[in-house]
Amino acid sequence: MNALSRLFLVFYRGLLRLRYKAFSLLISGGFAQFGKRTILESPLRLVGEERIAIGDRVFIGAGSWLQAIPDGDNRSVAISIGSGSSVSGTCVISAVRSVVLEEDVLLARNVYIADHMHKYTQTDTPIQAQGLDKIAPVLIKRGAWLSQNVVICPGVTVGRGSVVGANSVVTQSIPDFSVAVGAPARVVKSFAQSAGTSA
Repeated sequence: MNALSRLFLVFYRGLLRLRYKAFSLLISGGFAQFGKRTILESPLRLVGEERIAIGDRVFIGAGSWLQAIPDGDNRSVAISIGSGSSVSGTCVISAVRSVVLEEDVLLARNVYIADHMHKYTQTDTPIQAQGLDKIAPVLIKRGAWLSQNVVICPGVTVGRGSVVGANSVVTQSIPDFSVAVGAPARVVKSFAQSAGTSA
């Protein structure tokens, strides 16, 4: 690689960093909380940002969708993303009441997390007109890693330091320090003893 190409790439990366920092600064005041050194890459789809809290040093990649769905008179935080977490591009986090990512959570691309499902039992009504159902809190504990294309269903807890394999659909909670894979996901390995069990 020649010197001109290297110089251009340094300039290009610096320009992108500046752009995303400016974008993050301009929108930060609309959130319930927006931490220091947090970067949101545009384009980004946002709904109900006044009910979204984001900690320090969080990264959210381009093409992601953060959605806090209206819940009557409820104005409490519906989505909480802990400090040090990294959300790769094209992820969806959708909540009516509670989706919590604790500190240092890692989401690969195309992860989908929701604390609700669509109703679908009224055969004479389009599904999108039936409203929401099965609303239950979701918790992704500290240090967990959700691989590419993972789906997290309502009511699920993913344990501390656990790994969910690519393309898995998580319908049941996963213990701390575990590896889970499949659709539906099941635990295939536990490393709690080697990792230690202290909180």
